[in-house]
Amino acid sequence: MSEQKPDGRRIVSSRHLADGEGWELSELEFGLIIAFNAFSRWMTRCMAASGHSDLSPLEILILHNTNHRNRDKRLSDICFLLNIEDTHTVNYALRKLVKAGLIETEKRGKEVFYRTSPDGAALCQAYRDVRRQCLLEGMSGGDLSGEDLRQLARVLRGLSGQYDQASRAAASL
Repeated sequence: MSEQKPDGRRIVSSRHLADGEGWELSELEFGLIIAFNAFSRWMTRCMAASGHSDLSPLEILILHNTNHRNRDKRLSDICFLLNIEDTHTVNYALRKLVKAGLIETEKRGKEVFYRTSPDGAALCQAYRDVRRQCLLEGMSGGDLSGEDLRQLARVLRGLSGQYDQASRAAASL
């Protein structure tokens, strides 16, 4: 993991953040940046192949999260599970998904609950089928086993906690 290119250069997005101690974190951050962008591009293209080409990566994540376990969810539940602080962006995405007929709402007292509509659930299933065909089949026999992926997921969840704590510390400066 601590390999450098033969000429001594490090693969980072911002050289000024990679000087001195802790340069490896900058290399990891660059990996996160390109993985995030590749994942976002994958989600939108997979959704387009599934039959819905006008959803953003955030809207796709919200649709899948709303469909998760077939349970009604509140705005705060979705934000919490996806670790999104800006509820306005999630609320806007939910309105767009409702308008598209992919999510339904139900008001209970003062709270609004969201669930996938039959069309939304069918779209999630179509996405799953495209994902299986294009992504999972391409990964079979690859370098990462199921246990490797689970370990990587644990590391990323732990890393998210470090960034959350650092963001709280930075907000107090």
